[in-house]
Amino acid sequence: MKPLLLIFLTLAAFPALSFAQSSSPAPKTETANTPKNETVKKRPTAQDLSARVPAAKPDDVKSLDSILIAIYDVISGPAGDRDWNRFRSLFVPEARLTSAQKNKDGSIFLENVEGYVQGAGGYFKTHGFYEKSVVNRVDKFGNIAQVFSSYESRNATSEKPFARGVNSIQLFNDGTRWWVLSILWDEESPANPLPPALATPTK
Repeated sequence: MKPLLLIFLTLAAFPALSFAQSSSPAPKTETANTPKNETVKKRPTAQDLSARVPAAKPDDVKSLDSILIAIYDVISGPAGDRDWNRFRSLFVPEARLTSAQKNKDGSIFLENVEGYVQGAGGYFKTHGFYEKSVVNRVDKFGNIAQVFSSYESRNATSEKPFARGVNSIQLFNDGTRWWVLSILWDEESPANPLPPALATPTK
C-alpha cells in the first residue's frame, strides 16, 4: 500500500511511529509438553479475525481481483478523509506495511495498520493522492497468493505520475474471504527502473 503507500517517502520530516501493535500480544511458542489439539484450539478462526477488524464490504474481499482494487481505491481521492475502517477491514490485525527505501536518518519505514492510518490520515486531509495498479502479476497456490503489483501515484487524476514502483502483496484466503498479510514496496528510480513486464499494462 504506498505504493499505494508511497506517500510517506515524500515526507522527510515525518517522524517514525511505533512499530508495536499494542493490541496484539506476542504469540506463545509451543512447548514439547503442549498437546497438539490444544495448540490447534489457540489458532484464530475466520470468525476470530473478522471480529478484530471493522466489517469488510463483501465485494472488497470476495476475490483476489476485488481486494487488489480495494487496496488502491481506499487510499485514493481528493484532499480529505479516507474511509479508514474500510482500509482496516482489508488486513489481518497484525499486518505490516514496509518500504524497502530508507528514510534520511537511515531508519526503515516499518508500520502496522494503525501506524499507517495515523501517518497517512493527516497528510491526506490536505493533499490529493491517487494511486492505481499498472500490472498485477499473481502467483497463487491453494489459499495463498503473492502479487507483484506495479503502481503509479498522482496528486490528481489529470496529472502525470510523480512516482512509480512495485508493491509486493501477500494474501491468504480463510475459506470465507481474502486478507492482506503484508505489503512491501520499493520505488522506481533511474538506477532501479520498472522491468518491462511491469511497466506497461498487458493488452
